[in-house]
Amino acid sequence: MNLSEEFWENKYKANKIGWDLGEVSPPLKSYFDQLTNKDLKILIPGGGNSYEAEYLFNKGFKNVYVVDLCHNPLENLKARVLGFPEKQLIHADFFDLNHTFDLVIEQTFFCAIDPKLREKYALKMKDLLSSNGKLIGLLFDAKLNEDHPPFGGNTEEYISYFETHFTMDIFTKCYNSFHNRREMELFVKFIKK
Repeated sequence: MNLSEEFWENKYKANKIGWDLGEVSPPLKSYFDQLTNKDLKILIPGGGNSYEAEYLFNKGFKNVYVVDLCHNPLENLKARVLGFPEKQLIHADFFDLNHTFDLVIEQTFFCAIDPKLREKYALKMKDLLSSNGKLIGLLFDAKLNEDHPPFGGNTEEYISYFETHFTMDIFTKCYNSFHNRREMELFVKFIKK
């Protein structure tokens, strides 16, 4: 499966970006609204147009980083959010990152990578997080596609990837999903062991 930069750039050019809600995801917004430490170093991998980064930045979180394989969504974010630090918009492969963060936000990235990379994703998350760092976000709890993204999954599968690296503090059905994702998402808060 070739989920290359070109594959994703073509999705943006053709406006075939069904994962893009056009706004911050409601469950993540609720989580962000209760955060008080504005100094947290936050990563949004595979961030796309990243309304989450925009929301956080506008709330005073100035250490928000977005990594994406494509230029297009990073340019969109830069144009939308004046003053967003360009050095915090990282055009790279997530698996090549070499930084540490206090918080990583999962929003449709995990379901976009080749399922063969899921174990590698869990290990990379552990490496990217500082001591007691948290992976927060949404995972699909649904059987989706097998030959192209989004790829689905289920609780048992996810546990197999994450349980050895993280304390699963919250791992529950999402009650406040965006309307077209209701009954399809799990909200997770995993703390690095």
